[in-house]
Amino acid sequence: MASSSAHPPFSSRSYGGNFGKLPDRSLGTAFGASTSQQQRENQRLERERERLEKERMEQEEQNQLSEEQREEIKEAFMLFDLDKDQKIDYHELKVAMKALGFELPKAEILSILQAHGSPSEPPNPSIPHQSRLLLPFAQFQTIMSQRILARDPREEIMRAFELFDEGAKGKINLQDLRRVARELGEGLDEDELTAMIDEFDLDGDGAISREEFLGICLQ
Repeated sequence: MASSSAHPPFSSRSYGGNFGKLPDRSLGTAFGASTSQQQRENQRLERERERLEKERMEQEEQNQLSEEQREEIKEAFMLFDLDKDQKIDYHELKVAMKALGFELPKAEILSILQAHGSPSEPPNPSIPHQSRLLLPFAQFQTIMSQRILARDPREEIMRAFELFDEGAKGKINLQDLRRVARELGEGLDEDELTAMIDEFDLDGDGAISREEFLGICLQ
C-alpha cells in the first residue's frame, strides 16, 4: 500500500486576509480630483466666453459711433490725462466727461471708478490709503460710447445750438453766424450769412430759435 507521504500535504492557505478588506480609496480620490479639475476648466472656459462676448458687444457699440464721435472721446481722454499714463483719476474723469457733455454728480463718478477702475500704486507703500482708483482708456472709451449712444439726439443738437448762441440768448443771429464762420475759417460773405438766417427763420424775427434750429437738424 502506497504511503500517504507520496502525496505532499496541501499547503496552508490564508483566506481570511482578503475578507473584510476596504476598497482602494485612491481610485475615488483620483476620480474626485479629475472631476474638480474638469469643473475648474469649465469655469475657466465660461469666463473666457463671457469676456469675448463682452468685448464683441463693446466693439459693436463703438462701431455705431461716427468717426468724429470716436475721435472726440479719444481727444477728451488725452487732453485730461495730465501725466500721460493712459489712466485718469476722479478729477480728470469729471472734466473729461463734462467736455463730452456729461456733467455727473460726485457719487455717480465714484461709482464708475469703483466698478471699472483699478487702484494706483501708492507713493508710499506703507500708507495704503494713499492709493486711488484710476480709469484706463479702454474702459473710458466703452463707458462713453454707451452713454453717447443712449443720449437723446436732441441733446446733441442743443449742445451745437449753444456753441452758436453766444450769451445764451436763446437765438442765433447774424452776429453769431459771423463769429462761428470766422472761428472755423469759412470765407462766407455777409450776403451768404444773411441768406442762411432768412432760409430758416420761420417767424421772421431775424434770428434762428431753438425750435427752428432743432427742425433744421432733424429734417
